[in-house]
Amino acid sequence: MQQGPYWLSPDPADNQFPPTHLALDDPNGLLAIGGELTPQRLLAAYRLGIFPWYSEGQPPLWWSPSPRTVIFPERLRVSRSLRKSIRNRGYRVTLDRAFSEVIRACSAPRSDEGDEEAGGWILPEMIAAYERLHQLGHAHSVECWHGEELVGGLYGIAIGGVFFGESMFSRRRDASKVAFARLVGQLQAWGVALIDCQVNSDHLASLGAEEIDRDQFESLLSKNRERAVTGTGRWDFDNDESVEVEG
Repeated sequence: MQQGPYWLSPDPADNQFPPTHLALDDPNGLLAIGGELTPQRLLAAYRLGIFPWYSEGQPPLWWSPSPRTVIFPERLRVSRSLRKSIRNRGYRVTLDRAFSEVIRACSAPRSDEGDEEAGGWILPEMIAAYERLHQLGHAHSVECWHGEELVGGLYGIAIGGVFFGESMFSRRRDASKVAFARLVGQLQAWGVALIDCQVNSDHLASLGAEEIDRDQFESLLSKNRERAVTGTGRWDFDNDESVEVEG
């Protein structure tokens, strides 16, 4: 018999989560409720494949959906139109240069690559929590610039050989996709084995995202989260800290 979601302890020192097989089928993946968004709790959650996602007026809701949407870096799909954007739009991509600007842009309600609900769930307390993770070297941003204007980007969490993508935004055509393609190339060079995209969308599917079941996802996570691949601290691209994306 399926149990209801588990209420987390209000004690900030207690970062325990229930087993993910107790997550609800409807809504898909709801596992736990409550708890503060401390760095320790967030990192404990991501190490188990659990992430927070909730709306204004709700307590924190913690999720472990099945199936899980992922991208294997070596299977990134770069369409012909995206290659043209990479070559011809004059975008420049950087790492960890404007984390606060990126997460705030992601939080703005907008029509982003066909997703009109994008960003509305990134509440002020979530912004503060992920900014703290960035200061600690666990959260990272990718910025896409046109001249000096920030036109797209994304942010996420890195743990060992896994990158957990959180959100992306675009203000010009394909800007978030160009940023993501450049990031994936660097993650692959570093040996990152898995990119977690949480739940599927047409935008992610166009980049090669695929769905796997929870057990497979957690097996891959367990194998790769302890690998010393990226470390913590500010990221730079291997060849240059601010580079033109190559096709």
